[in-house]
Amino acid sequence: MSEKKHLRDDVIATDEMAHGVGVDTHVVDDVRLAVAQRNAGAVEKTLDDLDPADAADVVEQLSAHETQAAARLAPDAFGGDVLAELSDDALEDVVESLNPRQIADAINDMEMDDAVQLVEELDKDFRAQVLQQLAPDIRNLLEAGLKFEEDSAGRLMQRDFVTAPQFWTTRQLIDHVRLSPNDSLPDVFYEVYIVTPAFHPVGSVALSALLRADRDTPLADIMTGLRAVVTPQMDQEDVAYLFEKYDLPSAPVVDHEGRLTGMIMIDDIVEVLQEEHTEDILALAGVNDAGLADTVLETVRSRAPWLLINLVTAILASAVIASFSPVISKIVALAVLAPIVASMGGNAGTQGLAVAVRAIASRDITSANVRRIILREIMTGLINGLIFAVIIGPIAWLWFDSVLISVVIGAAMLINLLIAGLAGILVPLGLKRFGADPAVASSVFVTTATDVVGFFVFLGLATLVLL
Repeated sequence: MSEKKHLRDDVIATDEMAHGVGVDTHVVDDVRLAVAQRNAGAVEKTLDDLDPADAADVVEQLSAHETQAAARLAPDAFGGDVLAELSDDALEDVVESLNPRQIADAINDMEMDDAVQLVEELDKDFRAQVLQQLAPDIRNLLEAGLKFEEDSAGRLMQRDFVTAPQFWTTRQLIDHVRLSPNDSLPDVFYEVYIVTPAFHPVGSVALSALLRADRDTPLADIMTGLRAVVTPQMDQEDVAYLFEKYDLPSAPVVDHEGRLTGMIMIDDIVEVLQEEHTEDILALAGVNDAGLADTVLETVRSRAPWLLINLVTAILASAVIASFSPVISKIVALAVLAPIVASMGGNAGTQGLAVAVRAIASRDITSANVRRIILREIMTGLINGLIFAVIIGPIAWLWFDSVLISVVIGAAMLINLLIAGLAGILVPLGLKRFGADPAVASSVFVTTATDVVGFFVFLGLATLVLL
């Protein structure tokens, strides 16, 4: 094979990875076959030859039974770098198949935030056995991390970081980093935090600035002030907002006395943003994140409660229709046209709701602009109502040869789209004010409002005008 052919193949492979093609399905099939044949060597070699993230992708495509079997056959293939990349469901299946010593060895190779997440997946008795296998300093850090709330900054922070005093020069800092033991430094870092003698962070030096500066330049001359400081109790969504707002590569975490205790890296925040956005999208549909390994029963349990709530609201809307049954029985056209009003209102409400939930999550809605945003949604609903009232009115007139019916449905369309705009913004804002998650509960209330109001207004106007 020519050198040019080799080069072309390398370029193709690199291009596929850059575009996120992912792991070849043949690799997954190879692992499945090796598990079925109980070929531990093949399982271990296949996973070891992959990048840890790709190895995790392969494991996540296996069934729960296959994952557990693979972990029992080749525990060495499930090191800390692979476990850190696994989804919660796959991680739970793997740790159930490893013994305390194997899990402890994996923890020793993990960053502290990933290790805390792993230990949290263990039941109480098994967790105690794993902790006993760890060195006292690592065990103490893990126990301290577990004391923080699940979605707090304390769960995200790493305990390894690099610091220096202001009076040092770049030469002293570089020599300090070079001479420090590898296990005392983080695997990856982008900034060095400048601290006072009391260990209070006062600024940071980016590695890019450090490499450009003369060796005798004082750190104080190339230091930049801290744009954001995080406390362990801060919610991870608030931390992600700071990273997004200030374009941070990392952020220092300080205790209640302002002393530096850890740092949070951008890679962890990317995961938080992905998790939070996924949760919001799924919550708007009334479902949770069903993993590939979830059973039918688990999926049904997660979705059935929301369908039950929707059934109750649908019965409420049907009750409104039933209360106007004498009118509907006399004018059949009302039964044909009523769903149009409700459907248009529901879609309009969902549009406003999606925008509102996203704006709340990204902190775009504040006390300074909330009135303007509410007014914008009111005007949007009003104008859309006028547009579609003008469209549906003539259609109803031609369809049923009745000017009064066209007037009724036009007016009902205008009112319902106005209500939909209001509900789309006010419902999530109201839920947020009372401490509820707008993404989870808003859709039920908005849909109920548009259905009930749509049917009531349309049929109520028909009763007044047509009878």
